[in-house]
Amino acid sequence: MAVLKVRTLPAPVLRQKAKRVTTINGSLQKLIDDMIDTMHAVHGVGLAAPQIGVSLRIAVIEIPEREVITLINPEVIRRRGERVVEEACLSVPGYYGEIKRSEVVKVKAQNRRGKEFRLTGEELLAQALEHETDHLNGVLYIDHVETPDKLWKITSQDNQTFEHPII
Repeated sequence: MAVLKVRTLPAPVLRQKAKRVTTINGSLQKLIDDMIDTMHAVHGVGLAAPQIGVSLRIAVIEIPEREVITLINPEVIRRRGERVVEEACLSVPGYYGEIKRSEVVKVKAQNRRGKEFRLTGEELLAQALEHETDHLNGVLYIDHVETPDKLWKITSQDNQTFEHPII
């Protein structure tokens, strides 16, 4: 396994729509394992393949008290409600912002064996599902910030007590 370099703005891969995965093989399994190792190493809640420079529709998510969720070719098929959250991103270091996310999100995806499944998430899981599928479409959380005064620089004081999920 390997910890890979996380791409940050202005890396072009972050703004591209990722390609569908058509073949699940050993090299894809290694990529998923490396993504999980990288997500753990950088203390992220989730990681999308474009964040490590790979333009494929793959994401991994791990929230407290749940096993790692691998999503291949995920699609959001239902959203319900709306809530305001403060969010940060590994690919936009040093900032966090206030945005609107859905209260409940349902996705359709394949697991790492290629089996299709559906997953419904609330709260942090819903937020992570939207955040990571956004990455696969070339969208970053900062695109959802309504006004510049809703995006804040993380200060060293914030770092001591930063409680917002880094997705």
